[in-house]
Order: sequence, then structure tokens, then C-alpha cells
Amino acid sequence: MEESFDKEKIIECMFDPQTSEILAELENEAKELEFLSQKLNLSQKIICEKLSYLIDHGFILKSKNDNKTIYKANVSKLGEIVESDKNFDGVVDGLTELDSYLN
Repeated sequence: MEESFDKEKIIECMFDPQTSEILAELENEAKELEFLSQKLNLSQKIICEKLSYLIDHGFILKSKNDNKTIYKANVSKLGEIVESDKNFDGVVDGLTELDSYLN
């Protein structure tokens, strides 16, 4: 069964400055909501709001353990959305070309 989500909204969420900070923290391992809130100086409510659409569609996994909320990035799914977006091809090509000029 194919999932239905707005691809542009997923990308917009991912590249929101606050959400991208959260995602960077979740890139390698799961983190507790309280830890994220303290480290990023964001309220727990803001973090929950920023991640809600990504959670709803399985890009971020949310679990409870001993009454603590834990978030984990679904790295493969996040990577697929970026790889499948044709807009990123031009960005990567442009950065590669710029890098060749600089070197």
C-alpha cells in the first residue's frame, strides 16, 4: 500500500531551521524529548509541533519508555525523499561544479 503524504510539505518540514536542528540530533541515534529541548533550547511543545507531520508519515518514529518520549529518525525514509526529489539534482550538480572551480 502506497503512503499518501505531501512530498513538498515533508521537504519543507525537513528544511525548516528548527526542524533541521532536531533532525541533525536524531541522525545517529534516538533521543529523549527532554534532552532535545534542553540541548536545542526549544520548548517540548515546539519540538512536538515541528515533528508532528514527519511522525504522522513515518519519517520520525516516536515511542514512550518509562513515561519519557523518545524520537528516532527513520534515516532511510528521509534519505529516499531527498534522493527522489529532482530539485536536489540541480543543487548537487551546481555544488559539484562550484567545488571544481574552487579546487
